[in-house]
Amino acid sequence: MISRWKDFFSIYLFSDMICNWFWIGGVFLVSVQPILGGVTQEQMMSAGKLMRDVCHPKFSKVSVEQADSISKGIIPDDKDSKCYINCILEMMQMMKKGKFLYESSLKQIDVLVPDDMVEEYRNGVTACKDAAQGIKNNCEASYALLVCFRDKISRFMFP
Repeated sequence: MISRWKDFFSIYLFSDMICNWFWIGGVFLVSVQPILGGVTQEQMMSAGKLMRDVCHPKFSKVSVEQADSISKGIIPDDKDSKCYINCILEMMQMMKKGKFLYESSLKQIDVLVPDDMVEEYRNGVTACKDAAQGIKNNCEASYALLVCFRDKISRFMFP
């Protein structure tokens, strides 16, 4: 039950807001702050951690070390890692059912990326908008997209 609520709030809140989760007496409480300008790198990493905390338990074969390496651009070529990547990209509203959501991705960049990185990330997303085209498997499509992002964005970061 808690996982379902966390998934719902994470997906909803990442589109327009940054949130903080608090676990008090067996109940999740959510503190929401609307974003009025760019986010800090710390806020971006905090939002990424929430996504990682939702997706990582779903792919237990992906070790913490593997997830950390993905964050640094070392992307394993195995099914579980690819599906973990897909989970996060779907939570970020960048992918849906193997399709890259270009316009949504640009909006997410404006919301979740610090101002000094927005242009570089927008350019990277634009350069990679066709990277997953024609790939039928959702996990493979997300993998191809992330590899392209890594190659096109010099300050690549991933949750």
